[in-house]
Order: sequence, then structure tokens, then C-alpha cells
Amino acid sequence: MELNTADATTLLLAEGDSFFHVPTLEEFFPAPILFEGTFFEFNRIQLVRLVIMAAVLIFMCVVASRARLVPGRVQSSVELLIDFVDKQIVVNTLGEKDGKRFAPWLIMIFFLILTMNLGFMVPGLNMSGTAVIGIPLLLALATFVIYVVSGIREHGVGGYLRNQTMPPGVPGIMYVLLVPIELLQVLVVRWASLTIRLLANMVGGHLIIAVLIGLTHALVISLNWLMAVSPFAIALSLGVFAFKIFVAALQAFIFTILSAVYIQMAIADEH
Repeated sequence: MELNTADATTLLLAEGDSFFHVPTLEEFFPAPILFEGTFFEFNRIQLVRLVIMAAVLIFMCVVASRARLVPGRVQSSVELLIDFVDKQIVVNTLGEKDGKRFAPWLIMIFFLILTMNLGFMVPGLNMSGTAVIGIPLLLALATFVIYVVSGIREHGVGGYLRNQTMPPGVPGIMYVLLVPIELLQVLVVRWASLTIRLLANMVGGHLIIAVLIGLTHALVISLNWLMAVSPFAIALSLGVFAFKIFVAALQAFIFTILSAVYIQMAIADEH
């Protein structure tokens, strides 16, 4: 018996989650796999991170061990990506001299974030390693420590704080307002914005893909007129999937270039 529009709508409302499971933030806090209830509790998100890190380390070691003067396709691709980060981010932001000091850290975080972001593409894992706050927060705080320590080494504690909180050319009375605002920015806002920007993009992207794929599946198994919509939902899911790959690379680029900018601001004489 065929359903009309009103009947189909009523059925969808009545079935609720049996028709379509709406993903929630609980997706990012899966049940423990090992050591449940202990300090060493291990879940699927941690498994994603370990698998990605192991894969990247093995891949890089294999590429390095087989490096040739005339590179092959794989070596050329890796070298091209490293050269892009080095030239377009590190050198363009910090210059040749300072760029050499910070290039290892900046290149490392670019590759780490990029590969963690692309974790949602791995069958069976289906989750970005940066979709939970741990990795974004750890990298943001490490960057915070690096630029603060670098600034203090370059200018001393007083010189660094003065350089960061008292921009030149401002009327003296304005420092009453500027100093606490700039100090808050240096100590909190920068690393917090790095964390939230990366985390929010990965969480949002995962939820959108989960909704679209889940809706497509629900439309197919509904066995009614709504199946006609499923090809459009599939096409939209594939489009969002491709867009998330772009966002994964873009967020790695943004995190890295902002980290380079913060380091440059810390070691520069003026900003």
C-alpha cells in the first residue's frame, strides 16, 4: 500500500530514531575499548590517533630510507608538500634566518594536523583525530609555550611584555585599556582560538557528513516515495565529503600559519 505525503510524514514522526538516527556529541565520546574505568581508559578516538601516527611515521621512515637523488613520484610528492610548508608558511612569515629555527616544529604540526584531520576517511575509524579537544589543545598550548619562551629569550621578560602589550604610537592614557586586553590576548586568546577553530571545524564537518549519510541510508530503507530523494542526498554527501577534505587541509594550513605569525610577533622588535 502506497503512502501519501501526509501518511509518510506521520510515519517518519512516529518512527523517530528507528527511521533516522540523529548524530549527537556522544559520537565523540565512544565507549572504552580497553581498561574501562581506569586512568588508562582507551577508546576509539585514541585508537584513531595511534593508527594515524603509526601510519605516518612508518610511511615517512620508508620514504626517507628509499630517498634518491632523482626522486620518484612518492618522494617528489612528500618533498613538494614539505617545500610548500617551508617556503609558503615558514620562510614567508619568519624569514630565512628565523625560519630555520622553527621550521621543524611548524612542518611537524602541519603534517600531524593534516593527517589527523583526514582520519575520517579511514574505513572503520571514520573520525578525525582532531575532533576531540585533546590534540588541538595540546598543539595550541605547545605553540603558546614556544612563542612565549622565544619572545622572552629575544627581549627578556620585561621587553617581551612591553613589546606585546604596549604598541608604539598610542597615547599614554590608552595603555590603561590596551595593556590588559593585549595581555589577555597573548596569554589566553591566541591558544584558545587555535584550539576552538580546529576543533569546531572537525566536529561540525563530522556531524554534517554523519547526518547526510544517515539520512541517505534512511531514505533507501524506507521503501516509499522518499527513495526518489536519495540520489540527491548521496550526491550532497559526496560533495560535503570532498569539501571536508579541503577543510582538513585548510585547517592544517591556518593552524600552522597562525602559529608562525604568533612566533614572529613574539621575536620581532615591533608589531
